[in-house]
Amino acid sequence: MTVNKQTHHLTVYTPESAIRHPGKLLSEMFRDLFASRELAWRLFVRDFSARYRQSFLGYLWAFLPPIVGTFTFVLLNQSGILNVGDMSLPYPAYVMIGTLLWQVFADSVSSPIKTVTAAKSMLAKINFPREAILISGMLEVLFNFIIRLVLLVAIFIYYGIVPPVTAPLALIGVFAIFCLGFMIGVLLTPLGILYTDIGQALTMVLSFWMLFTPVVYTPPTSGLLAGLTFINPVSPLIVTTREWLAVGVASNFIPAFIVFLVTLVLLFGGWLLYRLAMPILVERMGG
Repeated sequence: MTVNKQTHHLTVYTPESAIRHPGKLLSEMFRDLFASRELAWRLFVRDFSARYRQSFLGYLWAFLPPIVGTFTFVLLNQSGILNVGDMSLPYPAYVMIGTLLWQVFADSVSSPIKTVTAAKSMLAKINFPREAILISGMLEVLFNFIIRLVLLVAIFIYYGIVPPVTAPLALIGVFAIFCLGFMIGVLLTPLGILYTDIGQALTMVLSFWMLFTPVVYTPPTSGLLAGLTFINPVSPLIVTTREWLAVGVASNFIPAFIVFLVTLVLLFGGWLLYRLAMPILVERMGG
């Protein structure tokens, strides 16, 4: 005779703060993170199907932002309006790579607030691991990046760019860029749920932020823009990843490594904040 045993987790709600028992809190966080993987996949498939089923252009929306951005800056450069300095890559390839990497960052920043806001009604009615919503947003960012890799392959072939031996390291750079953006998004999510202004302002902030990030120009060495670029945490990650992918050097590796380490620490802090804030936010949404 075979006996099937199932383990059930009992959730007890108390007025006592979960931060008083850090060991138990960490155990529950990682347990729910592991348990949410299947639900996260289902949420991603649902949102993905709904988005492209109701869209006339479908997958083209994933390609349009980097294509339009690249075309705009190439036109400005060729007309003499934009002076980008000397570079080791053809300018269209330089811009395309930078734009694709920036898009990973921008999508990662927007993803947590967007996915949690879209799931407000479900959060107020159903008890499930809240991490599932964040993971579904991660999967969407990853899927969009994979689709856009087609553009990268096409431009490498067109300009005859041979990837150097450091090209596989670019995946680490992309991961670091994703983590930085997602960390910022997760930290902003509690405020974004309470105040819709946060989500609406992100588009404007990211557009301005891109101007002092070396996405379409080489990092300046003097002037105000050089100072803004230097303190911009995205700059060394994009520069290093692009160099790994197409040049074979890493002139900003140390700053990029420091940013990545700090990002991982703050990302865990953002996850902890999200975990502690969600019960309060869900209660407010339900009320």
